[in-house]
Amino acid sequence: MSNKLPPSIFNDVLGPVMRGPSSSHTAAAVRIGRIIRQFFDSNRLHITVEFDADGSLASTYNSQGTDIGLAAGLLGMDPASEGLAKSLSLAEKEGICLNFKVSNFKTNHPNTFRIEAGEEGGCNFNLIFISTGGGMFELIELNGIPLSIRGDYHENLFLFNLNGSAEPETLVRKMALLFPEHEAISFADKNGSCLINLKTRQPCLENIAGRLSPDYKFTSVIRLKPELPVLSRRNIELPFHNAAGLLKEAESSSRQIHDLALDYECSRGGLNEKKVYRLTAGILTVMKRSIETGLSGTNYQDRILGPQAHKMLSYNGMVPGGKEVKNIIALISAVMETKSSMGVIAAAPTAGACACLPGILIASSKANSINDIQLSKALLTAGLVGVLIAHKSTFAAEECGCQAECGSASAMSAAALVQLAGGSAKQALAAASMALQNLLGMICDPVANRVEVPCLGKNILAGMNALAAANMALSGFDQVIPFDETLMAFDQVGRMLPSELRCTGKGGLSITDSSRELQKRLDNRAFL
Repeated sequence: MSNKLPPSIFNDVLGPVMRGPSSSHTAAAVRIGRIIRQFFDSNRLHITVEFDADGSLASTYNSQGTDIGLAAGLLGMDPASEGLAKSLSLAEKEGICLNFKVSNFKTNHPNTFRIEAGEEGGCNFNLIFISTGGGMFELIELNGIPLSIRGDYHENLFLFNLNGSAEPETLVRKMALLFPEHEAISFADKNGSCLINLKTRQPCLENIAGRLSPDYKFTSVIRLKPELPVLSRRNIELPFHNAAGLLKEAESSSRQIHDLALDYECSRGGLNEKKVYRLTAGILTVMKRSIETGLSGTNYQDRILGPQAHKMLSYNGMVPGGKEVKNIIALISAVMETKSSMGVIAAAPTAGACACLPGILIASSKANSINDIQLSKALLTAGLVGVLIAHKSTFAAEECGCQAECGSASAMSAAALVQLAGGSAKQALAAASMALQNLLGMICDPVANRVEVPCLGKNILAGMNALAAANMALSGFDQVIPFDETLMAFDQVGRMLPSELRCTGKGGLSITDSSRELQKRLDNRAFL
């Protein structure tokens, strides 16, 4: 695998826009399916997907949407497509044979997909993907040959055998000269099978092989389109790489943190300011609609909880904390209900933690007459804090527990609230640090293998924690541990959690008698 490029606010943090219970299980599976589909010309596909028995996907692939996600991607759907919930039956009608199995095999990642894919009378490929959190993925192996594809480039793959071909190094040099616009080119081989991967920001000409000498005999030439909204590029020069650098830049320029987020994303993706604000506005619109959908009432067969948000809004008793706290709880609940009914949400930073940021920001905007321009600035602030987290660690509960999901969302939300209140970059990062410190060690133990309980309560907890941390930072509380150091502890603590407490359904509330009974009852229902 290649070195990971710097995170993007819109690739890694604010998004994807999606349906389904889980970004790492559902949205990433859609993207993986879309990549696999591009390997073939026919719809008559035979796909076998294998999960490691000790990983996260073995016990959750059919309850957290991995199966429907892969089927949807193979059909060409995107993560927000309306027909995603019915994709398994649709795929069968289209002639796609999709099988899943669980076995024991060696892997370094809990979200590993080992896939055999082929078409009738055509090519067959063996692929290994990993889902890295928040809907992100990586193709790490093709026919036993290592590579790295994350959906952030146009990918051009040339497979050939050494016998009868010129030296691979000569071919790589020739390709680099023929395609001077390339971003990266790599070569790898195994047991005489060779692979050249040419990455570009624009599509290459159709007849790639024809531009090379006929001496080169390719067994396959595969062209893959990007899956992420922001493409990567070489020679990225970022204004800062960590919280300390961010603060130094803020102090030297006397600029607010949302301005630095704008600078960062423009530098990272080669975007202009107009494009960044347009992407931000799109995410804000999705967040508002997810609240409206949840408040209007939702229904879905495969879920634990019925509508909850209206209970808070219709409650006429005393609410400790007042009207704003009441609205925060209701709006966070509304987003979670939209997600759990396969409605459209923005994973920010994940689907499991998707409700904290929109719930608390929209509730605060209603209480304080905040407009969409201010909310967009707050979202950019949250996105930049998320970038710092993604750079040092992960959003995947399968790797670092729920602290990586709801803990990250709480830190992002705390910084965003400071931005809304007119606080400084220093205060925003202090709020993020305190919010994250408060939630270190939070486990991921989904009841009945569904992303509902205790996820709803943890999203609300994350929102309340963000509110407290923001107020603490604005009033001058001492964070004690700077954000960069908190992130180091965050990653260390998360990876110390036993696998049973990292979204495998093997510990905590997941193995209570009530959880097991709920799972039996839900699994016996006919899936839509």
